[in-house]
Amino acid sequence: MAKVLLIEDEVQLGQIVKDSLEMRGFEMLYAADGREGLKLFQQERPDVVVLDIMMPNMDGFTVTSEIRKQDKITPIIFLTAKSQTTDVVKGFELGGNDYLKKPFSMDELIVRITALLKRFKDAPASAAEPEEGAVSIGQYSFNYTKQTLTRNNVVEFLSHREAAILKRLYDNKNDIMERKAILIDLWGDDNFFNARSMDVFITKLRRYLKDDSRVQIVNIRGVGYKLIF
Repeated sequence: MAKVLLIEDEVQLGQIVKDSLEMRGFEMLYAADGREGLKLFQQERPDVVVLDIMMPNMDGFTVTSEIRKQDKITPIIFLTAKSQTTDVVKGFELGGNDYLKKPFSMDELIVRITALLKRFKDAPASAAEPEEGAVSIGQYSFNYTKQTLTRNNVVEFLSHREAAILKRLYDNKNDIMERKAILIDLWGDDNFFNARSMDVFITKLRRYLKDDSRVQIVNIRGVGYKLIF
């Protein structure tokens, strides 16, 4: 049974979502503000977090930032008002994994939760290397399962999404990886906001790899990306 932490300051909506997900077999934790939600996360370690962006005491962006300081893996879904969708890219930059616009159907929320849980659960088994193994990317050692990128004994811990993108680029090294293929594979949709979020992750990966000038993630305009080293 998956444990879901819902952080939503609209108490009536929060109760409806909580009751509906419990009826579908999820174990639910509920907080009505960001500070309470962060405390619950630290105490209960849920399998997935669903949170509103605009909340009292601590907004969804701050909660996400604090969670990612401790945990880079647990999937996070943002709930946003229509007027907030332009802020979703910021949420992805902070480590969010998906978003849902209000009003939303319960079936759609369950589909998003289930897809993220399955993707994260299945990720280690799909890695090309064994858990203790790693591959070389120039001067770097990349371990997909452990989500680490190491150079000169300095370890960078990647988010799940960063590691997943880098693995796909590595598996297709020196060949073009189509942008749309990555979006469909990892996000399930190649819409504008998902594309913008992928650009953010690509920028972060370039920053992590910048100390070896031979390693480049090249943008093939209108097509996709190529990892060369």
